[in-house]
Amino acid sequence: MGKVYYQAPSGGPGGSEEMAYLAGTPVLILKEGSTRRRGREAQRSNIMAARIVAEILKSTLGPRGMDKMLIDSLGDITITNDGATILDEIDVEHPAAKMMVEVAKAQDDEVGDGTTTAVVLAGELLKHAEELLAQGVHPTIIVSGFRKAAQKARELLHEIGKPVSLEDRETLKKVAMTCMASKAVGGAREHLAEIAIDAIKQIVEKRGDKLVADVDQVQVIKKEGKSLLDTQLVKGIIIDKEVVHPGMPKRIESAKIALLNCPLEIEKTEFDAEIRIRAPEQMKAFLDQEMRILKEMVDKIKAVGANVVFCQKGIDDVAQHFLAKASILAVRRVKKSDMEKLSRATGARIVTNLDDLKPEDLGYAELVEERKIGEDKMVFVEGCKDPKSVAILVRGGLERMVDEAERALHDALSVLADIVEVPKVVGGGGSIEVELARRLRDYAPELGGREQMAVEAFADALEIIPKTLAENAGLDPIDVMVALRHAHMEAGKETWGVDVFEADPKKAVKDMFELGVIEPVKVKEHAIKAATEVACMIMRIDDVIAAGKMKEEEEKGEETGGGGGPGEF
Repeated sequence: MGKVYYQAPSGGPGGSEEMAYLAGTPVLILKEGSTRRRGREAQRSNIMAARIVAEILKSTLGPRGMDKMLIDSLGDITITNDGATILDEIDVEHPAAKMMVEVAKAQDDEVGDGTTTAVVLAGELLKHAEELLAQGVHPTIIVSGFRKAAQKARELLHEIGKPVSLEDRETLKKVAMTCMASKAVGGAREHLAEIAIDAIKQIVEKRGDKLVADVDQVQVIKKEGKSLLDTQLVKGIIIDKEVVHPGMPKRIESAKIALLNCPLEIEKTEFDAEIRIRAPEQMKAFLDQEMRILKEMVDKIKAVGANVVFCQKGIDDVAQHFLAKASILAVRRVKKSDMEKLSRATGARIVTNLDDLKPEDLGYAELVEERKIGEDKMVFVEGCKDPKSVAILVRGGLERMVDEAERALHDALSVLADIVEVPKVVGGGGSIEVELARRLRDYAPELGGREQMAVEAFADALEIIPKTLAENAGLDPIDVMVALRHAHMEAGKETWGVDVFEADPKKAVKDMFELGVIEPVKVKEHAIKAATEVACMIMRIDDVIAAGKMKEEEEKGEETGGGGGPGEF
């Protein structure tokens, strides 16, 4: 970096005579090793980095998208075309690129689908913004235009969206299958969609005057072996543990379940204690007392009427023996999250003190059984009355297949949960993007001024989605876009989009609702919002100041025999 010299002010109070000594002295602002980029250079660098991330994901969009093979530092391989997974696995260095990764994460956390759409759209918005910057439009005006366009697009989404009922199983199935179309689960799509619908309908609950479905209440357990079609929904919970004692029953019907968050063992004292024993009888009395305490614990559980115990802490060997004698099935060291799910599924209350255990604290399940799944043993809790937590056991021949099925299920559950919250759907296949672009072009002249250019640029950017879908399907994007725009000019063709499974570009534009390609409004709304926010954020940056690397400073300090000196700016 060049040195910035302080120029002494001339004349006036404290003028040149008093301050002349400062003239020509370098003013030290930033530490050595710091770098700074400003103005157009900073903008260009940030936009470029963000667009590269978008380009990486571009080829994975849609059912005909390609897969990425990701190899981590340990050599583990992941093959997927799920946007969130790809960006999670790759190690991004550039700060602007990291912001794009955050967009994908936010989209995945919030709505669970549409991550690739959000990132590709953000990249395209930045591309069009760069063109406007080159024409001399100020970033602030572009940001303002983009925000107005995004707001208008979200209003139009709700206007165009068609209402859907939770009882309309056929539409829900189409929505779930659409979001899984790009996943490599092949013929099991329909089966997984049915499971996802049943799971979501089971966990829907009313909060205030809104219906909510919390996807976290669906437990997904992966096990290799069998095929994807053997994936099953359990109206209850699966605990990935085995029964603690071989003498215990492995199957209990009409189970009364106690959930304990306290150890069934003699607790060790927190301070050092010494017990002096002078005679063997005393030793025996001491051990007998321990046994008596443990027996009383088990008797207490038995008296309450429990025949199944799930314990979050440990269970002593002696206590295990007494539980087995009492024909009580017990599982120890159950995860906290699983305990909460068990509570929601069976209706049992988690008890932290054994003395507080009452018959009304027990939960109910028709069946609790230990089963061998693949190499492992698991405890199934099934047939709960009205479980607000359910489990899905995912099966598949290959580890990668099981992982991909889990990702597909996560997306399906998420989009169905989105419909529970906002019960509106729109056409997929790029149809909604083309329709929004058309209506935004009509809206742009209302704004006037330079903002109008930004809104038109936003409309052009939206069309990247159908364009990319066509490209990934091997169709000519120009022919497809001409046909799409023409169709959307006609009345009643708002839902026409790209049929990626059609080889002829002239026939590739069809009604998406007829093809069953449907997406929730919430996914599209959040994708537009997230893409706009990150594009606006990156555009507003005109100065990047990066601190030097710590290691380099330390090495420098060792070489010179002291700490790294201050840098010049």
